[in-house]
Amino acid sequence: MKENIIISNLKGFERKKQIFKSGGSEKIHIVSDFDRTLTKAFVNGRKVRAIITQLYEGNALTQDYRERAQALQEKYYPIEVNPDIPLEKKKKAMEEWWRTHKKLLIKSGLNLKDIQEVVDKGYLEFREGVLEFLDLINKKQIPLVIFSSSGIGEAIPLYFKKINRLYENIHIISNSMNYNEEGNAVSIREPIIHVFNKGEISLKGLPIMKELKDKKNVLLFGDSLGDLQMTEGFDYENIIRIGFLNYEDDEKLEDYKDKYDVVILNDGNMNFINSLLKEVLALNS
Repeated sequence: MKENIIISNLKGFERKKQIFKSGGSEKIHIVSDFDRTLTKAFVNGRKVRAIITQLYEGNALTQDYRERAQALQEKYYPIEVNPDIPLEKKKKAMEEWWRTHKKLLIKSGLNLKDIQEVVDKGYLEFREGVLEFLDLINKKQIPLVIFSSSGIGEAIPLYFKKINRLYENIHIISNSMNYNEEGNAVSIREPIIHVFNKGEISLKGLPIMKELKDKKNVLLFGDSLGDLQMTEGFDYENIIRIGFLNYEDDEKLEDYKDKYDVVILNDGNMNFINSLLKEVLALNS
């Protein structure tokens, strides 16, 4: 729906779009968040519960997990959202929070079987138009790099497998664990990714970097202002930033309009993005 799309600087957006058109698919790569960006924030009018929430509600974690996780939330979340705390101090605190929480998950009995069971139950839903989007960029071999600070990054490829879309052009950079033969989490897989360091995660040495070297026109998708940092690790020349503001918040809307080239409101679909890609790639609708 058109009323769900806000483009604050239409002239600037059109100028960027023409640059992307000139470069074609060979010059494009996409960087995206996962939760509440490629997926819906609300399903049947209810906020989608995090996979960790679903695990402890399903008794997949020990009884004391919730209380101890809540204590960590109460300690560190005020630091995350306090605008007066310097960024470097926030980064240090977030590293402590994520690392401590992952150790708690290990102690609480995190198991791959339980993660798979949550994925199978299907509480998470991709946005309308995601299947078309994934098919389109796979056909044109446009790399999609997904950064996620989700506490259970192992679930992300499982969700793509569920919809038969775990294509080779999809590269997932997320928090994950090392597991033993019984499927139990036994140690943290480095590096730790949190809301303030997504763009600082080094991809050097990974095969994807060779692919991205000459693809300097970037599409960025996110649902928070922190997601704007995801391109800090990339040597891009042109960028179109598209943000999902999934709930009504007038103050945040002004920030999103200032920072994102396009804002999609009301937990909207991917239709605008798909139309943009078709136009940029000169494809028939």
